[in-house]
Amino acid sequence: MREPMTDELFVTDAYRHTFEAVVTDVDPEGRSVALNRTVFYPGGGGQPHDTGSLQWGDGRADVTRARRQEGRLWHSVADDQPLPSPGTEVSGTIDWDRRHLLMRTHTALHILCGVIWQDFRVAVTGGNMEPGTGRLDFELPEMSAELGRRLEQRINQEIQRARDIAVEFVDRAEADADPALIRTRANLIPAVIDPLRVIDIRGLDRQADGGTHVASTAEVGVVEVTGTQSKGRANKRVRIAVGDAQPQ
Repeated sequence: MREPMTDELFVTDAYRHTFEAVVTDVDPEGRSVALNRTVFYPGGGGQPHDTGSLQWGDGRADVTRARRQEGRLWHSVADDQPLPSPGTEVSGTIDWDRRHLLMRTHTALHILCGVIWQDFRVAVTGGNMEPGTGRLDFELPEMSAELGRRLEQRINQEIQRARDIAVEFVDRAEADADPALIRTRANLIPAVIDPLRVIDIRGLDRQADGGTHVASTAEVGVVEVTGTQSKGRANKRVRIAVGDAQPQ
């Protein structure tokens, strides 16, 4: 019998931070529970997993991480806290401040990616983020502090343009025919994923992505390029930090 899949609510609604669900399975040794639906992002594409909590009846547990396994999302529970039984109805809440900062950071990295693609048409070779900070590596021939300053200016200009950001779903054949949609140097998205989820920063950047984003570039805040570095002959790194916009 096929195990029940988890309905991943964050795929279409990144702003939803509470939900109701039913426990479909429990792993006592792994201290984790699977749910029929969730807003917890399991991590991927450089974006860390969500944290938060589950509540049921007179029970409560902190969710320390989420992970995807064969179509189900497992929610790890702190060692000293109880596990709900299969069939239990639970209420879930993510750490919204952390998630929202990750959304702003992830979108800031896509803005950087869009600026680099428009100006240089080069692929991304790596990336990572934490709440408020991130980095991307590109196939650029050279890197300098001056280029970093120009990129910072360009990123903040795009933020100020308040570009709308939309989630779309594109047939895999169409995506494979468009080199701008799958921007990594090596196509790391398995061929069985069809359609592809695409994040479209209107007029700037459109690429396959499974993470969570804000709805407008204006929501990102202010971005600082905190460092530039050469990591090899054709691998140049740009580090950024995301801060709150100053009140007008």
